[in-house]
Amino acid sequence: MMRRNAAWLPSVFNDFFDTEFMPKANATAPAINVKENDKAYIVELAAPGMKKEDFNVHINDEGNLIIKMESKQEQKEEDKSTRYLRREFSYSKYEQTLLLPDDVKKEDIKAKVEHGVLTVELPKIVEEKVKVSRQIDVL
Repeated sequence: MMRRNAAWLPSVFNDFFDTEFMPKANATAPAINVKENDKAYIVELAAPGMKKEDFNVHINDEGNLIIKMESKQEQKEEDKSTRYLRREFSYSKYEQTLLLPDDVKKEDIKAKVEHGVLTVELPKIVEEKVKVSRQIDVL
């Protein structure tokens, strides 16, 4: 039995916003959009300044979608007149597990990073409708 889309969408938001990785009060967690059309579900995750190398998107053994994001940046500023060296470290890590609906074609999931947004496309399984019309011979 397939779970219906209406049942899936609220659970996605619950999964995204009610986890130990991202409690509701966490203002540093990335903003997320979830969209749906006839052919796919689209998950968009805001990640300004992140590169595709900063992401790991995979399906785990239970068939859930895992999105991991990790960024490390180090800046050095040296003032030659005082021989002072200042280091600034920036580190951010985020992980999210997404329970996928039954109608997602898991082998065709695609992910890309463009303009600071990670977009994960979850194509739907399209059931081909069998034509029932036929000519009946009169005996």
